[in-house]
Amino acid sequence: MMTVRQAQLTDVHRMIPLLDEYTRQAEILPRTQDDIYRTIREWVICEEEDEIIGMGSLLIMWQDLAEVRSLVVNSNHQGRGIGKGIVTQLIEEAHRLQIPKVFALTRKPKFFLRIGFQLTKIELLPQKVNRDCVFCPKFYVCDEVAVITYLTPPEAHTPSSEATSTTLPFIPLTERSATDTPRPPGISR
Repeated sequence: MMTVRQAQLTDVHRMIPLLDEYTRQAEILPRTQDDIYRTIREWVICEEEDEIIGMGSLLIMWQDLAEVRSLVVNSNHQGRGIGKGIVTQLIEEAHRLQIPKVFALTRKPKFFLRIGFQLTKIELLPQKVNRDCVFCPKFYVCDEVAVITYLTPPEAHTPSSEATSTTLPFIPLTERSATDTPRPPGISR
């Protein structure tokens, strides 16, 4: 029987191999065991017969914005609704926390579009760019697509309310050069 649930500390040692597999494939950025322990409350796992077959996390970026990240499903179990189940539980958590917008950066936008997300521009997510993207090794050649879903009606997100949540300086991707920001090795989003 397949179960999607909140991750627990006792799950960490079973989570690492699947995360490492997708890190080697350059599908996600590395997550250390220490990272997982420190952020365990952000993680949801899917398990079947004591095997973790999928997982993802919800990172709160700002008062009105959260990110689905590190969403992975064991390749032998894809196409069974596992990813959708994980994202659904993460969205429920965002609802509980009253976070009106949830986004993801992905190389598989069709998956997110099928479950209710829509395409957006990464430039509209300055919290993500300033917090994480500047440290990514692919910062200047990003191949991910930004998708977003609104948990409150989009008309509630007026330009003035968007401006209040964007307090960090932002350089559009098209105006960046390799000298704009240092990229320390080993820093992951």
